[in-house]
Amino acid sequence: MYREEKISKKDLRYQRLKTAFDAINYETSDTLINVMADDYINYLPEFNHLFEGTFEILEYLKEKYKLHIITNGFEEIQSKKMQSAKIEHYFDVIITSESVGVKKPDPKVFKYALQKAKAKEENSIMIGDSVEADILGAINSGIPAIHCNFENEVIENSNFKSISSLLEIKQYL
Repeated sequence: MYREEKISKKDLRYQRLKTAFDAINYETSDTLINVMADDYINYLPEFNHLFEGTFEILEYLKEKYKLHIITNGFEEIQSKKMQSAKIEHYFDVIITSESVGVKKPDPKVFKYALQKAKAKEENSIMIGDSVEADILGAINSGIPAIHCNFENEVIENSNFKSISSLLEIKQYL
């Protein structure tokens, strides 16, 4: 809903907790929900799960390519998450949808990213886990894409490359 502009950042922060509590019939106050929402944002960057092969593929890619991130994630979280995971030094530019004013899959995000990276569509590749936001957004912007399909989902009529582990990226470069 956030990606589709159907809910604001503020409402998302509140509603994701309120909805969860309502689903389990747990009574709580708006004050507590707001405190928990703030705590979630403050502590989220400390809990990182990196996929197997993360450092190996980043080392491999960093030697050969300029790496950039395009995220719909909240701006105040992204750099903290990357620092906590010890991966920030691999990336040249981090672009949040908040800094662009629109979210992936909007083509404006991809055009902005190309401009910031001083890159051309045909010399770029989007690697992402969301078919709609990352893969189709990139393809519709003229950027080839690789789908990280770690759950091995069946995707009908896909016209893009797909991997089930990070190290498979090498075979498409």
